[in-house]
Amino acid sequence: MRRRFIIASDAVPYLAVLGILTALALYFFPPAAPVPGILLLFTAFFFRNPKRRIPADEKVLVSPADGTVMDITEIYEDRFLKCNALKVTIFLSVFNVHLNRSPISGTVKYRSYRPGKMIPAFKSHASDINEKNYVGIENGTLKVMVTQITGFIARRIVCWVDMNDSLSRGDLFGMIKFGSCTELIVPADVRILVAKGQKVVGGETVIGRLEDEH
Repeated sequence: MRRRFIIASDAVPYLAVLGILTALALYFFPPAAPVPGILLLFTAFFFRNPKRRIPADEKVLVSPADGTVMDITEIYEDRFLKCNALKVTIFLSVFNVHLNRSPISGTVKYRSYRPGKMIPAFKSHASDINEKNYVGIENGTLKVMVTQITGFIARRIVCWVDMNDSLSRGDLFGMIKFGSCTELIVPADVRILVAKGQKVVGGETVIGRLEDEH
């Protein structure tokens, strides 16, 4: 899904309600208008959909989200990749863009949703127990999985793609509302090019690169 509007369409219900509340406050009790007005502006800011410059190099994987790299860990991924893998965990604060993007060009070949709790997304065990949505993407060269994880403030995962949908690198496929965590899981032989604590930009920052043997 390519960028169409500067604000994600999921913001419309929130903006409509806050817009009405602001208008009513201005009409009936102007001193109260700044409260819904500020919430209106913050909501528009939170759901912003900035234009991104997607790298053209077919061998790179881009970040699936804006935020800060919390950790890079070695795991065995047994749902979709079924191999030794590297998991890059990205924490999104309420000030980050919360749209998720495809790290590679490919086809959605795995979808799964897991109910769970909603502890703060920055805690190390949040991935194990929080609500989570899995999206596996595959092309002729590579399989990767992106997981959307709720947090203490985040209360809803949104995913716009389904099985066999095609995505280009950097395409939007979903979002997590109001603070969250996103994981990118790749085969262990992908060279990771980011470090713990690094700020990343969804669709632009190169997370990893395929080695030549791919």
